[in-house]
Amino acid sequence: MPASAIHIHQLTKSYNGIRVLNAISLEIAQGEIVAVLGPSGCGKTTLLRVLAGFERLETGTVMLGDRLYSSPQFHLPPEKRDLGIVFQSYALWPHMTVAGNVEYSLKVSGVSAVERQQRVDEALAMVGLSAFARRSPADLSGGQRQRVALARCLVARPQVVLLDEPLANLDVHLRAAMEEEFIRFHQHTGATLVYITHDQQEAMAIADRIVVMDQGEIMQFATPQQLYREPANEMVATFIDDGRLMPISDIEPLGDGYASVQLAGQRYRLRCHAHQSAQPAGIACLHADDLRPAKQDDIAFGTTIKRIIYRGSYSQIDVEPNRVPGARLSLHLPNAGGLRPGDTLPLTLNNGWIIPSFTSA
Repeated sequence: MPASAIHIHQLTKSYNGIRVLNAISLEIAQGEIVAVLGPSGCGKTTLLRVLAGFERLETGTVMLGDRLYSSPQFHLPPEKRDLGIVFQSYALWPHMTVAGNVEYSLKVSGVSAVERQQRVDEALAMVGLSAFARRSPADLSGGQRQRVALARCLVARPQVVLLDEPLANLDVHLRAAMEEEFIRFHQHTGATLVYITHDQQEAMAIADRIVVMDQGEIMQFATPQQLYREPANEMVATFIDDGRLMPISDIEPLGDGYASVQLAGQRYRLRCHAHQSAQPAGIACLHADDLRPAKQDDIAFGTTIKRIIYRGSYSQIDVEPNRVPGARLSLHLPNAGGLRPGDTLPLTLNNGWIIPSFTSA
């Protein structure tokens, strides 16, 4: 069994009688980057705290390779777990220099002075902070402080690194640079990374696979591409890239990963799960790139423009299908000139996904 593979089985955790993690099971491969994504209060930070050993679980097990970390009868304390942790707040010692912060865990572990110096120099060079070794954390920018936190992980050479919303305090420009820093960090160490975030753009950019959580449960664990193209349920569909839901009827599987459906008064061919069965009704997930203005020969359905939002390189057009009052769809157009709220806009479909009516996470 690979040493840094993480095995979580039927993990539960409650606070004051309220269940915040409900039967969580995950298999995370050695060297994988896994993002845990979900709305506030979904349980993602509690999951990280249980993995780190800051919280005891009620039922289930947490293992790293073949080593037991947590069970109802056993709890390995955080300092004995081979884990590195990068916090949102950086958690740097203000009275120590940058080098002192990076060196501290090695000093506590009894590493020799010569080896400590070598490993600190290598870690600071890796994150581009060699020239800042003697500075105080107070003299650094937010991005530089986060790099110090990464160097502190790097110097300890952990098998697993837990990252708790590490970019939440940075502005949008620094976030892009730090995403690249995390990828470089991963390539250099080969460590297994578990990355907690509420930002799906971050998760999509960094992760090999993403855990989507809601109300203490796993909604889906899949690649970014699968979450976008094949959401397992309505929560994932609407959470990932603002997917929109549309009622469909008369679902007839075609046997090739597609089904024929009735949508907004027209017949369309949509992607579906391999086990999709014939059903009288269902729900389709449509993203902005699944829609386009209809041409003369297209199978079209009428919509009314409700809102036009300028997004720089494109305009977001929010519409209401005339045959489905109250529903909302969005599409992106590079040029919305001449369009106004209240105008009629016939649309057609490029694509679409039928939400499975059975569990397929």
